[in-house]
Amino acid sequence: MRRIALLALVIGFLAPFLASAPANAQATRTWVSGVGDDANPCSRTAPCKTFAGAISKTAPAGEIDCLDPGGFGAVTITKSITLNCSATLGSVLVSGTNGIVVAAATTDNIVLRNIQIQGIGTGISGLRILTAATVTIENCVITQFTQQGISDARTAGSTKLFVRNTVISNNGGAGIGLAATGPNNVVLDNVSSINNLSGLTAAFGNNVVAQHSVFSSNSSNGVQTDSGGTVNIDNSTISHNGTGASSAGTIRLSNSSFTLNQAGGSFISYGNNRTLGNGTDPTITNAGAASSDMGEK
Repeated sequence: MRRIALLALVIGFLAPFLASAPANAQATRTWVSGVGDDANPCSRTAPCKTFAGAISKTAPAGEIDCLDPGGFGAVTITKSITLNCSATLGSVLVSGTNGIVVAAATTDNIVLRNIQIQGIGTGISGLRILTAATVTIENCVITQFTQQGISDARTAGSTKLFVRNTVISNNGGAGIGLAATGPNNVVLDNVSSINNLSGLTAAFGNNVVAQHSVFSSNSSNGVQTDSGGTVNIDNSTISHNGTGASSAGTIRLSNSSFTLNQAGGSFISYGNNRTLGNGTDPTITNAGAASSDMGEK
């Protein structure tokens, strides 16, 4: 009887702690739904309604998945995490503010996958990156912001940005704007930056590789580099821009189309590009790797 009484006493003492543990734990995978509730635990059967509601219940390096179509709201990301809407329509629609802000640790890795970020003409920037080691953007649409579609404002060195299969359009600033840093390594693959103020701007310290991409119908510049910025473009199109290539730094083109820009600007060529129909001919420096470009005068 004494043992039973002692056991009951121990269980009674521990019961409050055991009961509270699941409520305080963070899951490695959480869920959001258009008909969810942020008071829920963000589980598969009791999803949250917004990214902001789910992120506090998701463990570092975990994943927030979209269970069904919905608008999941603006969010500030402060840790390694993946936002994944690959299985359905996932949207962030904002007015008068940024869509997604990344303010994580300098060692954190962020992934955004299959998300439509919509500024409805009054949002500030679609994705604003303040701090993080690596940011990966896949299969996204970023549109109708008053400033930049993607604003990478990181100033610490050795940061990385990867953008793949993404459309950035109709923004009042650059589609992709890279602030001065040293160095920031950027890879763009199958990216369309169209009908913005500029398609891509790379300030000092940014090293960009772009392939299978389009920089078109931007009112100011298709691609712009400041002194100390480098952009290497392969198998891509720069067309219908105010100035095709505005280069105070370095812009290199290989196997690309440079056509129908109001002003050509200047770039370094590997001799295998197509430069036709520009309002003024670009100033081309031959990299010496191939014969003269098709269409150059």
